[in-house]
Amino acid sequence: MPSTPAKPPRLTGEALRAGYESRRVLDGVDLAVAEGKLTVLLGPNGSGKSTLLKTLARTLTPSAGRVCLDGKDIHRSNTREVAQRLGILPQGPSAPEGLTVRQLVGMGRFPHQRLWRQDAERDARAIREAMAYADVTDFADRSVDALSGGQRQRCWIAMVLAQETDLILLDEPTTFLDLKVQVDLLELLVKLAHERGRTLLVVLHDLNLAAAYADVLVMMHEGRIVHCGPPETVFTAANLKRVFDLDAEVMRAPSTGRPICVPAMGGVSGAAVGPARTHPEVSA
Repeated sequence: MPSTPAKPPRLTGEALRAGYESRRVLDGVDLAVAEGKLTVLLGPNGSGKSTLLKTLARTLTPSAGRVCLDGKDIHRSNTREVAQRLGILPQGPSAPEGLTVRQLVGMGRFPHQRLWRQDAERDARAIREAMAYADVTDFADRSVDALSGGQRQRCWIAMVLAQETDLILLDEPTTFLDLKVQVDLLELLVKLAHERGRTLLVVLHDLNLAAAYADVLVMMHEGRIVHCGPPETVFTAANLKRVFDLDAEVMRAPSTGRPICVPAMGGVSGAAVGPARTHPEVSA
């Protein structure tokens, strides 16, 4: 049976240069975000991951190049129209004090509302479905402030889902969360791509989680994309050394066949070296 041809990317960046005041961060970046897949941006601090995401999300204007959404320059498009097609979850979002989960998720409906055209039934349905998919329905009437970090992050994702966009950009959505909560969130994002056909671009720090869940890995270094492709080809010892200056062995996870890295221990042998220290994740 012939495979279904890949859909052309709706969100692209072409020859992007961007930065802050006199400091340039992006230096001629080209990226086409793969449709219906989970793409993860990786790179050391200062490599340009978040700057690229902000430029693609229209929150930072490039000094050169352009971002196209459905073939049109996103920085010359109407803000409401962009918000109806592109959802954004920035790093460390905060909600107004006392806001309930239902009210927070309802904020995702703003791009679809007009003073002269309200669709309360569609809004209510979108909010219910978003809360159910993100598994926060039980918290609907609770204050967002009263929830744990992982629960709050699910609520923010539900808000983006209520926006009913096919494109979702997330900047470090798993930061400061316990490993199990990070895994649960990434599995939710994978389901959105693979079951709902959503296109996701996510900035992550954890190398092994990125390799475990991404369909496409994008490695950045000094404001440029240096590697882009499936984890099986991008996540190599040589690339980790080049991009992160990390000496590591890369092997395959027995259950999934996905690549994982184990940092070299700098000559530490099996001899007694003092109390063991646990490292629950490899991050950069």
